[in-house]
Amino acid sequence: MSAVGSRVRKLDAVLKVTGQENYLPNIRLPGMLHGKILRSRYPHAEIVRIDASKAEKLPGVACVITAEDTPKLPMGYKKDHPPLKYGKVRSLRDEVAAVAAETPDIAKEALELIEVEYRELPPVFSLEAAMSANAPLIHEDRPGNEVDVHYFFEHGDVEAAFQEAAVASDDTFELPYVTHAALGTMCCIAQWDAEGRLTIWSTTQVPYLYQRELAEVLGIHGDRIRVIQPTLGGGFGRGLDVYPIDPICAFLARKAGRPVKIEFDRTEEFIACPTRQPARFHLRAAASRDGRLLARDAMVYLDNGAYVSWGPTTPYVMMATVTGLYRVPTVRFETKILYTNNPYAGAMRGYGNLQATFAVESSMDILAAKLGIDPLEFRLRNANQPGDVTPQDMRITTCGLSECLEKASTLLAASGGGEKTSDLPRPGQPPGRVTRIRRGQGVASLFHVGGGARVYRSDGCGAIVRIDDFGKVTVVIGASEIGQGSDTVLAQICADTLGVPVERVEIVQDDTLVCPWDVGVHASRTTFIAGHATRLAAEKVRQQLLELASGLLEEPEENLRIEDGVITSAREPSRRISYDRAVRATHFREGGTQLIAEAFYDPPTTMQDEHFKGNISATYAFGTQVAEIEVDMDTGRIDVLRVVAAHDVGRALNPAGAEGQIEGGVAMGLGYAVTEQLIVQDGKVVNPYFRDYKLATALDMPKVDVILVETNDPAGPFGAKGLGEAGAICTAPAIANALFNATGVRIKSLPLTPERVLEALEEARASGALR
Repeated sequence: MSAVGSRVRKLDAVLKVTGQENYLPNIRLPGMLHGKILRSRYPHAEIVRIDASKAEKLPGVACVITAEDTPKLPMGYKKDHPPLKYGKVRSLRDEVAAVAAETPDIAKEALELIEVEYRELPPVFSLEAAMSANAPLIHEDRPGNEVDVHYFFEHGDVEAAFQEAAVASDDTFELPYVTHAALGTMCCIAQWDAEGRLTIWSTTQVPYLYQRELAEVLGIHGDRIRVIQPTLGGGFGRGLDVYPIDPICAFLARKAGRPVKIEFDRTEEFIACPTRQPARFHLRAAASRDGRLLARDAMVYLDNGAYVSWGPTTPYVMMATVTGLYRVPTVRFETKILYTNNPYAGAMRGYGNLQATFAVESSMDILAAKLGIDPLEFRLRNANQPGDVTPQDMRITTCGLSECLEKASTLLAASGGGEKTSDLPRPGQPPGRVTRIRRGQGVASLFHVGGGARVYRSDGCGAIVRIDDFGKVTVVIGASEIGQGSDTVLAQICADTLGVPVERVEIVQDDTLVCPWDVGVHASRTTFIAGHATRLAAEKVRQQLLELASGLLEEPEENLRIEDGVITSAREPSRRISYDRAVRATHFREGGTQLIAEAFYDPPTTMQDEHFKGNISATYAFGTQVAEIEVDMDTGRIDVLRVVAAHDVGRALNPAGAEGQIEGGVAMGLGYAVTEQLIVQDGKVVNPYFRDYKLATALDMPKVDVILVETNDPAGPFGAKGLGEAGAICTAPAIANALFNATGVRIKSLPLTPERVLEALEEARASGALR
């Protein structure tokens, strides 16, 4: 193989760095109008009256719509979310009307002319308020403000395990709202043709599921919808659902009889984009005197917000981490998911695993401290091993967790890190002033799906491979490229399967009218699932090519090989023909044929049963990150100096791409740990600007050392596992554990802002607990 395992440049790299890539905001259609959405003034209120007459008369306005102009069909996981609200509003994000106009400014002006009369209702902003006996109901048909999605799993006698334990921990962890902050904001363009067919350009990550859901809310058949995915400026899970922007854009376009674009500005993106689910994670854990984990018991409270998107399904992953990260024989996991008048959450990179791993890996350090065992050694004693079966029946095949733990800590120590310091003066301080700095290190690991995740009946992907007259190999596939580099990896897989140069391969994946079905980009599945589909289709075309060359070279197929685009006789190497010449030859012969084949790959996995048991992935990803930090003891500021990230990738099909994914994940995990929080007060996002949101930037990035641990999983395409989410999952707990290592202060809420750290340090000083 020449492509697989090589550091191949991303196929779209040149187009992106030269500004030639065509992102969705850049697309302009003839006669296109611009849409804007009017949102609620109150977090909870009845809608008494809407009067849009003044807006409709404004010059340049093509149309105004309210819920009365739509079929009023709900969307979302629990079908509780109408695109345009009627009857009442349940959050400040709620859409009550929309305008299409000649320019964005006219549309914005028209929104101000729409008169909406409300009758305010008592709001619910906290979990405690939502659970109170006399709480106002967010949805009248949902008693007690509980979302009817409940997770309960128990394996073994939990209370008996805690009675047997030598040490136990009992802690509550608070995880905040954060947002995707994708480079490209949410955007869509809708256009209807004269026969009532809709073409929609979207930032979705799941075009076929999106097509189906959009058809349901529009009240039309799915075959009337064509979804086109232009180049995305990042997804990170944001595009995993249908949101009101999508049907509203389609409704506007249908009423106006012209194409309509709705594009969020950055402030609207902060206010109306789905978020990572905030969580209150109560976790008990127990261990024996010799350092064996005995039990975990988790109770998780989730603020669902006003409507159900994908946020309440994240406990599937939270549960897997609680039951599966390290060997834990006895476990219990339960959730309580509540409606409030806050913003609703969706899917975000890691899909619940960042919240769960922060709790689990913090508790691992707490237990190690109580046992007097080195945190690394404690993890090694309990590390998952090949052949393990978790309490949820997840079957671990290849597993490099022990190797990740050892290599990450060894590299840090070998390169001069790993030594704890106390009250280190900062160089360059003025005479007479010493800023006290402490240095510490922390370790955390992860467990995540690496071969898809069967959360739908199908976890499959289709692929078509063809070779044209000139040797161009085209892979037409359902898998979406959202910036993660999947097109490049699929081209590598196809090239080596066929035996042709990777630069002769092109990927087409942006149009539901052309491409075969795929369940979408999530669960770190694309390399594994789409990679297999590509390989299977390419193998069929390779066989066709060998059959063709056999006649041309008058050699049996078994004597032929294809390398670097040349078909050669193994018996007589001088007998050879380039593959493109062979393809052209058949087209000019009687009875010529096309070299084209299709394949569909659905992994050999199972959905979880009613008891939440089932092997949902064909393989599982593991990794360890060690963070080295400095803490300013006078200000509480944390400087992350270095992160060593060792990840079990199965096999690195493109080491450069794998390293980039991990580095990008560390950047997201760094923000989650230290700076990022979408602050919601009384249902309102109060920091909807990058100035106040404090996204981690390139200037905040530490030195990142990536170690690719290759376990060569036999289930994966060329041995690969999925990697897309792993880099982000365990960064925050590694930093929090480093803070404890440096100071003895354990903080159980994120982010670790200077204010929060300084407050904890002062409390520790006052109590005498500061090391």
